[in-house]
Amino acid sequence: MLLGELGVFASYAFAPLSLIVPLSAVSVIASAIIGIIFIKEKWKPKDFLRRYILSFIGCGLAIVGTYLLVTFAPNSHEKMTGENIIRHLVSWPFLLYMLVEIILFCLLLYFYKERNANNIVVILLLVALLGSMTVVTAKAVAGMLVLSVQGDLQLDYPVFYVMFVCMVATAIYQAAFLGQASQMYDSSLIASVGYILSTTVAITAGAIFYLDFLGEDVLHVCMFALGCLIAFLGVFLITRNRKKAIPFEPYISMDAMPGMQNMHDKGMTVQPDLKASFSYGALENNDNISEIYAPATLPIMQEEHGSRSASGVPYRVLEHTKEE
Repeated sequence: MLLGELGVFASYAFAPLSLIVPLSAVSVIASAIIGIIFIKEKWKPKDFLRRYILSFIGCGLAIVGTYLLVTFAPNSHEKMTGENIIRHLVSWPFLLYMLVEIILFCLLLYFYKERNANNIVVILLLVALLGSMTVVTAKAVAGMLVLSVQGDLQLDYPVFYVMFVCMVATAIYQAAFLGQASQMYDSSLIASVGYILSTTVAITAGAIFYLDFLGEDVLHVCMFALGCLIAFLGVFLITRNRKKAIPFEPYISMDAMPGMQNMHDKGMTVQPDLKASFSYGALENNDNISEIYAPATLPIMQEEHGSRSASGVPYRVLEHTKEE
C-alpha cells in the first residue's frame, strides 16, 4: 500500500489531475480479481457464474471506462512552479470554489455532528471534499519536488510548505471520517459510493484549480464524462455482489422458558437458578407468586337507596378476594 500510494503521489507531477484520479478504478478491479483468487471458496461452475456475474460485468465496464478516460483525458500539463501555484491560488474561480466548498463542508459537518445525520452520503461527501484538497495540494507538492530534483529549486517558496501542511492535515481528517464510516457501513458500499463522490469532486477541483479542460473541445469533454460514468457503473456492479453483514439481534427463544432444556446443553438448564426475589431472566416456581399477581382491592362503596335527589354513587363496586 505504501509503495502504491508513493507511485500515485509521484504520478501527480507528470500528468493532469483529471486523468489520475479516475484511474483508481483499476485498484477496485484488481481487488475484485485478487479477492476471488485468494478467498479459495469451494463452488460449482453455475454457482460461480451466479455469484460473480455482476463482478465480471463490472470489471468489463470499468475497463471500458478506463480506456475512454485515458484516451480522452486532458493532455495539457504545466510545470508546478511556485509562481504558477500562487497564480492559481489567487484566481477568482478557485476562490469562489473554495468558498462554496467551505460552506458546504461546514453544513455537512453540522448535520453530522449536531443532528446525527449518519447517512453514508453525508460522511463520504465530507471525505470527498477533504480528498479534493488532498489531491490538489499533493499535485502541487509532487510537482515542486520533481522540479527541485531536476535542478529547478522550488523549496524556497513558502507556498510549498503551505501546500504540504494542507495535504497532511486533509489526509488525516479524511482517514478519520473514513474510519467512522467503516464502523457503520459495509466496506464494499464505502468503496463504491466513496469512489464516485471522491472522483467527481476531485475532477471538479482539478478542472477549476489547474484548468485541466482549458482548450479541450466538446467531444473530448463529453467522451471523458462518458468514460467516468461507465467506470462508476462498473465499480458499483463490482461492489454490489458482496454479502451484507447480518446484524446481531438479541431475542428470547422458546427453549429459554423456565423448566425447558436446551438440546445443545446436554440436559443443563438454559437459565441459571437464582434463589432470590422474582426478577426478569430468572423465573422460578415461587409459592407466593399468586400474591404478586393478586388483583388490587377497591374500597367498598355502600349503595344508597333514597330519593332521586339524594347524592350518591349510581353503581356499586364489589370487592374481589384472592380466591375469586
